[in-house]
Amino acid sequence: MTTTINPASAPGTVPPQRQRRSGAWAALLTAGAFEVGYALSVNGSDGFTDPMWSAAAAVYFLGTLFFLSVALRRIDVGIGYAVWAGIGAVGAPVLGPVLFDETLTLTKAAWLAVIIGGVVWLKLADAPPRESDG
Repeated sequence: MTTTINPASAPGTVPPQRQRRSGAWAALLTAGAFEVGYALSVNGSDGFTDPMWSAAAAVYFLGTLFFLSVALRRIDVGIGYAVWAGIGAVGAPVLGPVLFDETLTLTKAAWLAVIIGGVVWLKLADAPPRESDG
């Protein structure tokens, strides 16, 4: 008797659907990083009067649109958009003081923590249900 093992179900392997979902989340995180870069570049462009910052803003804008569209192939738009916007909403105020003359107060940091918690819960809500071993 010959037994064949499906590589997708072999111990230690990740099923293809889960791999695609992981790739979508990686694309979403990348889109979020580009969104932060875009927001910071727009700020630095001084109303698109500085050519270097303006060019950076254009690159980050195209990057965020591309990676967000890739992510939304596998992630529901409501979840994906909320996570993407949350990354931008947290990343820009955290990095703004590093690049520009901005402040991050304890109160702002506390509310940013609330946004981060919401994004984490959205990710958990989008996780596929676990199969029982029984």
